[in-house]
Amino acid sequence: MSHLMNTYARLPVAFERGEGPWLWDMQGKRYLDALAGVAVCGLGHAHPRLTRVLQKQVATLIHTSNIYQIDLQEKLADRLAEISGMDSVFFCNSGCEANEAAIKLARLHGHKKGIEAPAIIVMEKAFHGRTIATLTATGSRKAQAGFEPLLAGFVRVPFDDLEAVRRVAATNRNVVAVLVELIQGEGGVHVCHPDYLQGLRAICDEHDWLLMLDEVQSGTGRTGKWFAYQHSGVKPDVVTLAKGLANGVPIGTCMAAGAAATLFKPGSHGSTFGGNPLACAAGLETLAIIEDDALMQNAVEIGDFIRSELRSHLSGVRGVKEVRGVGLMVGIELAFPCGELVSRALAAGLLINVTADTVVRLLPPLIYTRAEARTLTDMLVPLILEFVGEHTAAVQPAAQSA
Repeated sequence: MSHLMNTYARLPVAFERGEGPWLWDMQGKRYLDALAGVAVCGLGHAHPRLTRVLQKQVATLIHTSNIYQIDLQEKLADRLAEISGMDSVFFCNSGCEANEAAIKLARLHGHKKGIEAPAIIVMEKAFHGRTIATLTATGSRKAQAGFEPLLAGFVRVPFDDLEAVRRVAATNRNVVAVLVELIQGEGGVHVCHPDYLQGLRAICDEHDWLLMLDEVQSGTGRTGKWFAYQHSGVKPDVVTLAKGLANGVPIGTCMAAGAAATLFKPGSHGSTFGGNPLACAAGLETLAIIEDDALMQNAVEIGDFIRSELRSHLSGVRGVKEVRGVGLMVGIELAFPCGELVSRALAAGLLINVTADTVVRLLPPLIYTRAEARTLTDMLVPLILEFVGEHTAAVQPAAQSA
C-alpha cells in the first residue's frame, strides 16, 4: 500500500537514471524521452556541465533566506531582464506560483486605479495552475470540478479572438489585465495567429490594462527564441516563466516591466524557497548552455523536422486531424480520445503525453539530434496508424448503416 496521496494516475514505470534524451527504468529498459518532464528538462538528463555546477553549489550553499541578499539571485535576475526586456523579477518555485504573483500584480494595478473589484480576462482552454486563483484562471471545468467556490475577478473569452476581448472592453469597466498563453500547451498545443499579440497589446494600451503572458511552458528557448512573444516583437507588461529554466531544479519567475515592475513593495509578496542559491545556480547555467550550444536554433530545426516527418506520414490519414506547433512544442490532434497511446508508447520504449483528450503532445529536450528525432517519428507513427486504424474500423459499420 502506498502512502502517497492519490493525485496522479501514475504509469507503471519508475526511472533509475538518465543520460541526454534517454531514460532507463529500474529493470534496465531504455526509453526515448519525448516529454522532457513536461517541458522541464530542456538539456536532457544528467547534463555534464549542469551536473558540475550543481555539485559545486550543493557543496557550497543551498539555501539562506530572502531576508538576506542572494548574489546568484541578483545575477539570474539581471540575466533574465537582459533576455526578456523586463525590468524586475520575482522568484518563486513553480509556474502556478509565478502566475499567482502575476494575478496579484494585476489586482494591485487595479486598486491603484481606484477599481474596487479588479477583473482579469482569461481564455477558454487555458491552463495556469492549480492554486485556487490559478485554477480559476484555468479554462478547464475538469480541473476545477469539486473545488468550488472559485474566485471572482476573472472574465473568460475564446482564445485567439480579439473581437471577444474588445466586447468585454466595451462593457466591463473592472477589467485591469489580460492573462494569456500564446501557445496553449495543456489546452492542446493551440498556437495563436501572428497578429493576435499585437492586437492584445493595442487593446491593453488603449484601456491601461496589463498584458500578462504565461510562458511557463513556451519559454526558455522551446519555440526557438527565449520567449514566444519575441517572435512578434511585442513587449508585454508581465511574463511568467518556470519549467525549463533550471532543468529540473524547482524555480519560477514573475517578471514585469514599466509601471508593473514597481507595484510590489516589501511585504506585498514572498516565497521561502524562491530564488535560493541552488535554484539560481541551476538557472544561470541552464541559460548559458542553451546559448552556448545554440539550442534555440536546434529547437527550430528539429521541431520543423519532426512536424514535417509526421505530416508526410499522417496527412490524409482518416482519424488524424492536424499536426501543429512551434519549435519543440508539437501537437498531433486525432478525431477521438487517444489517452491509450501513452501506455502503448511506453511499452514500445517512448515517453509521450496526451492532453485535451485528443492531442498527442511532444515536448522533447532541446538537445535532440536529427537521428533522435527520426527515431521518435519512426516509433510514434506506427503506433498512431495502428490506433486510428482500429478506431476508424470500429466506427465504419455504424457509418455505413447510417
